[in-house]
Amino acid sequence: MNLTAIPPKGAGLESLITEQRSCWERLQAERRPIFIYGMGDGAAKIMTVFSRYGIPVAGIFASDEFVRGHSFAGYRVHKLSEVEDMVDDFVIVLGFAAGYPELVDFIHILARKHTLYVPDVPVIGGGLFTYDYCMEHLPELNAVYRSLADDESRRVMLNVIQFKISGLIHYLDASTVSSDEIYRGILRPSRVEDYVDLGAYNGDTIRELLEHTHRSYNSIHAVEPDKKNYKKLVTYIESNHLSRIHAYQCAAWCKDAELPFSSKSGRQSVLSPNGETMSARSVDSLLQGKPASFIKMDVEGFEREAIWGAARTIRRYSPKLAVAVYHRNEDIFELPLLVKRLNPKYKLYLRHKLYIPAWETNLYAIPE
Repeated sequence: MNLTAIPPKGAGLESLITEQRSCWERLQAERRPIFIYGMGDGAAKIMTVFSRYGIPVAGIFASDEFVRGHSFAGYRVHKLSEVEDMVDDFVIVLGFAAGYPELVDFIHILARKHTLYVPDVPVIGGGLFTYDYCMEHLPELNAVYRSLADDESRRVMLNVIQFKISGLIHYLDASTVSSDEIYRGILRPSRVEDYVDLGAYNGDTIRELLEHTHRSYNSIHAVEPDKKNYKKLVTYIESNHLSRIHAYQCAAWCKDAELPFSSKSGRQSVLSPNGETMSARSVDSLLQGKPASFIKMDVEGFEREAIWGAARTIRRYSPKLAVAVYHRNEDIFELPLLVKRLNPKYKLYLRHKLYIPAWETNLYAIPE
């Protein structure tokens, strides 16, 4: 299928998905050496799947500045130049996520020089997003696909699915837009937003909102569970002399509770059975019946619980929603259907911002 073509609204995904062979099956059939680029959680997850499929690892390499006698999973970590000197023709499997332009550009350079796959492994939860998985969940996927509000959303959904199955990055290239395009074309924030930021990190998305409202807003509630990130968030608020902002060091959840939380000192701080107990709050509890006009949710795989925790607010006030739909395999269909169930008046959009793999694929729900 032409990646820039607009898929027909009435068609079902079963007639549009052309990638039926997973990247795991392609790698299983490879006769060239396979090298994993990167070391960390992503590479470890990929190696676990390799073991299940019987895919051999020829070695590990990392960016030159990170190679200082490192070893990973029993392999000495090479520089890319060392691998290229050792082997004429090999396959690269990307084992980490890339979200800034310089690194994404470098990955594209690698993809032009070598065969490159970016396997899709869920951030949270198990299972693999394969063609068989799509067919198993075809009714839900089609329900979302046919409910999307514009042709671009349907094109994004199809390309993201094709990427998740194949691991081929050209599908993401065909679907990437900037935050500015999303704000101007879909979210269109006003100067009197009552904004709720779930997963506020260091204030980056608050900063993004204020750039588009000329620093004007009515109120902001910012939720961030990680101690270090929360400290950065408060520093950002105080150093910019922002008023009418309520910052909470807690997790977003379906109800008020105490939950075990594991900090990873970055964006991906998660709920964990081995973590330290901390407070969790629902949006409905935080707002106490007050309105919200815009809610952003990026809570590391617990968006479903956060949506339920905002159910009364969503039904009553129909706030604009920006929801991450990439942490779990089921997010891409389960979360849009849940939002539509809570408030059928929403128009649903999907967009993908710059990231490899398909992280930063987000649902935007806009009241009619």
